[in-house]
Amino acid sequence: MSLAYAKCPQDVRDSLAAQYYVDAIRDEDTQHATRLMDAKDLKSASVYSLMYEAVKTISNTSRNVRSIHIEDGTGKENDEKFDCLLKTSEELLNSHVAGKKNNPRRNPNVICWKCNKKGHVLREY
Repeated sequence: MSLAYAKCPQDVRDSLAAQYYVDAIRDEDTQHATRLMDAKDLKSASVYSLMYEAVKTISNTSRNVRSIHIEDGTGKENDEKFDCLLKTSEELLNSHVAGKKNNPRRNPNVICWKCNKKGHVLREY
């Protein structure tokens, strides 16, 4: 703007920049709202349009959100169920890991590519 309108005063250049910015906004609602705001400079026009877009986005998504209500007593029962499930899964995982360590699967026909010996692979070496 400074190079294109070098002979114009600063307030005129700011107003033109704001008008060009508003004209470039693709969303019609945002463009109309920003135009009605009658911004005098580019900074205030961009801040207002960004705030308008944010509010519009939040209001569109908040329609789909429902509040939940937790009844007394059910949370403790669910916590106990979760703890039981967690304990069972940890025991199962530990037994599975212990079974792998004690019982390695070895194929006698496998040849290690590092040492060229039969019966193991590099990760079991």
